[in-house]
Amino acid sequence: MEPVADTLRRLREAFSAGRTRPAGFRAAQLEGLSRFLQDNRQLLQDALAQDLHKVSSTGQLPPYLLSQAPRLHPASTHRAASAFESEISEISISQGEVNLALRNLRVWMKDEKVPKNLATQLDSAFIRKEPFGLVLIVAPWNYPLYLTLVPLVGALAAGNCVVLKPSEISKHMEKVLAEVLPRYLDKSCFAVVLGGPQETGQLLENKFDYIFFTGSSHVGKIVMAAAAKHLTPVTLELGGKNPCYVDDDCDPQTVANRVAWFRYFNAGQTCVAPDYVLCSPEMQERLLPALQGAIARFFGNDPRGSPDLGRIINEKQFQRLQGLLGCGRVAIGGQSDERERYIAPTVLVDVQETEPVMQEEIFGPILPIVNVRGPDEAIDFINRREKPLALYVFSNSSQVVNRLLARTSSGGFCGNDGFMHLTLTSLPFGGVGTSGMGQYHGKFSFDTFSHHRACLLRSPGLEKICALRYPPYAQRNLRLLLAAMKVRNCSCTLL
Repeated sequence: MEPVADTLRRLREAFSAGRTRPAGFRAAQLEGLSRFLQDNRQLLQDALAQDLHKVSSTGQLPPYLLSQAPRLHPASTHRAASAFESEISEISISQGEVNLALRNLRVWMKDEKVPKNLATQLDSAFIRKEPFGLVLIVAPWNYPLYLTLVPLVGALAAGNCVVLKPSEISKHMEKVLAEVLPRYLDKSCFAVVLGGPQETGQLLENKFDYIFFTGSSHVGKIVMAAAAKHLTPVTLELGGKNPCYVDDDCDPQTVANRVAWFRYFNAGQTCVAPDYVLCSPEMQERLLPALQGAIARFFGNDPRGSPDLGRIINEKQFQRLQGLLGCGRVAIGGQSDERERYIAPTVLVDVQETEPVMQEEIFGPILPIVNVRGPDEAIDFINRREKPLALYVFSNSSQVVNRLLARTSSGGFCGNDGFMHLTLTSLPFGGVGTSGMGQYHGKFSFDTFSHHRACLLRSPGLEKICALRYPPYAQRNLRLLLAAMKVRNCSCTLL
């Protein structure tokens, strides 16, 4: 692999030559991404199975399940469900983003006409979407394909040259992205850089025109500090402790089904998963058996044997989560196996706000329940903490849902479900405050990686009209200028 400095110089030369700007070139890169997904579907599923410990679509069990195969119930080896999570949360959703960009690329690229005032009626005023130049995308390990490709789609569609830094933690997907993906893209405008924290730190010492980072708030601060040295704009997609308020009027089994699914999806290693439940003691008593039943239906009486429950990504994360199991009281689950990095779907009760499980993002299959007396106390609890990436409310009352929507702040919001707001490319995805800054998905990705350039094109003639603004100033000319510069009741200021 060539030195990083040489790689960056090569990409900058390609951008300066205008190679990435034509719509045809951008479309060709997106089509390459599409072929990458189609040609390597099995390879991608296998890499996800190895990294996140799910069964691949071939039906091949990961090592921890192979040893148990003789005593597993038949459903645990069924191929139909084996790649369910990988397909819906990684491969198909990435393909959908590529398809959307290809269908709309030329429309997104068009100059955007803007209203004009009387003084500019004879001029052309528009916003041009131009690429930033050389952008860096630093991807995480928990959804190592989707959270890499979706920002990449936006960066390529916007006409940038891209340096991609996949996570070294999801090492099998890192290998695919480093060795296979470049075959489908123009290497003069795209490069993959590998390494761990030290190499990433060295990479950040270089000047980029835009940085897109997905990961923890702690590392996000490091990225932002590095970007500040070069005044580089950033998008930070960070985590957060996402609240889930459950009102007393809810059907507990419906809530349990939905909460259990999106809390334990990908073994809880999801930045938008609910990090804790807020509910009354009465609802907690009704919710616990419903959660127990949902977990048993989803993963069997022994979740350890289910092919649909993943494992913790590495030993470091397992030990961190193991420590959180000591908070509060275990009401459901709590079992773990260090050899397999297995942690059972767990529910904690009697949790104190000062305990570690309520102070850090959990990022695992552990769900604390905290008691509140109603929606107003839930709102106060949420607003005492940092703004989360997502906020969930379950209630049969639209007034309660709208009250929490109106009186709280979060990156995203979903009433009576979870995750589903991510499936709409018409909605922006991003955090607020410590959960991040900037947004992407769909056209929002294209806009994030585009500089919106304000453009006004005037005629070189008509100097007599322009003379109204020149000294010596006259009161009559001032009145004429002020009248001419109004745009639909919004006045402009002549600088």
